[in-house]
Amino acid sequence: MNKEIERPLGQDRRSGGRPRRLRFSPGAVAATVACLAIIAVAGAIALRPRPFHQAPEIVVSTPEAAASASKPPVGMAPSGQAMSTSGQTGPHIIHVNPDSTEPKGTIVIRDPSTLGQNLRMAHLPDRALIEQSEMGPLPIRSIDGRRPVDVYARPWSGTRGARVAIVIGGLGLSQTGTQYAIQKLPGPVTLAFAPQGNSLDRWMRDARQSGHELLMQVPFEPFDYPNVNPGRNTLTVEASPAENLRSLHWALSRITNYTGIMNYMGARFVADENVMEPIMKDLARRGLLYLDDGTSARSVAPQLALKDGVPFAEGDMTIDTSHDRGDILKKLDQLEATARAKGFAIGTGSAFQVTVDAVADWIGEAVKRGVEIVPVTAVMTDPEKG
Repeated sequence: MNKEIERPLGQDRRSGGRPRRLRFSPGAVAATVACLAIIAVAGAIALRPRPFHQAPEIVVSTPEAAASASKPPVGMAPSGQAMSTSGQTGPHIIHVNPDSTEPKGTIVIRDPSTLGQNLRMAHLPDRALIEQSEMGPLPIRSIDGRRPVDVYARPWSGTRGARVAIVIGGLGLSQTGTQYAIQKLPGPVTLAFAPQGNSLDRWMRDARQSGHELLMQVPFEPFDYPNVNPGRNTLTVEASPAENLRSLHWALSRITNYTGIMNYMGARFVADENVMEPIMKDLARRGLLYLDDGTSARSVAPQLALKDGVPFAEGDMTIDTSHDRGDILKKLDQLEATARAKGFAIGTGSAFQVTVDAVADWIGEAVKRGVEIVPVTAVMTDPEKG
């Protein structure tokens, strides 16, 4: 009697007493493997954040690597294919068909971090933009043509609307006042350092890491000099061009990572084309901005900047001729009205606590009214860019 219930589950007995084995045809095995492969590929594609799009290559070089690079950058291949560069700090910018004059003829592939320096690295100078001199490091164009005015510029939105640039000078003269200004003022406010100040490199690092664009103030001869004295190494009308350039370079060597210079006083000096011309030519060679504070109607800086190819900006008003908070706020409101009328305005002031507090509070309200606070490079005229 067959006892079916006693047979092992899933087995049958043949003649000979051996259990039956399951058999799979080669076609069935291949079909199973193919199905599993299709499922695996579909799952991998579904889990990708950007299906069918290859991530762009980002090439990063450190300041140390840039310092060791000795070869000049490689240009475009004849076919228009982008080629990598060397001797350049930060992520590379690859230009495709850069010679085309049509808007659609140029494609720029840009890593987002190139829209201004990473704040953690902003205090580190680009070694390719430094010329070593007996006085110290001087700003200079890099071999590949990059300029300090571009590399150290703070990014802005690029949109149309009322733009206000505020430049606060005198940084470095007072330790507590400098620290307060750096901490209190929003990043878009441009800070200008006095070359006679102390601990300038420290304050430069703090300011850059706080997001500020920087200028260097250069003392120019005012009327009634030396009774009215802007300070050490003032550039004067009576000095030779070589002497004035030496005084200029002393000021330029005091810090790094700035976009240009602005005059400190200098009503007599900026009105004399013969003494201003060598200064402007040197700024053009170095790729620096010149900001005229706008206090002298006789300044020859605007026409010389255009002639010599110097990025240029001119202040519309000094906001703290009075140290009364109410008066400063009124000047700032006037600055906003000017910006709404012509598109932008530039105000200059000094790092007095009352000025810093008034500017910080006013900016908070002005932004709500649709005013964009921008660095001075956002409102400059650049002859090299047309």
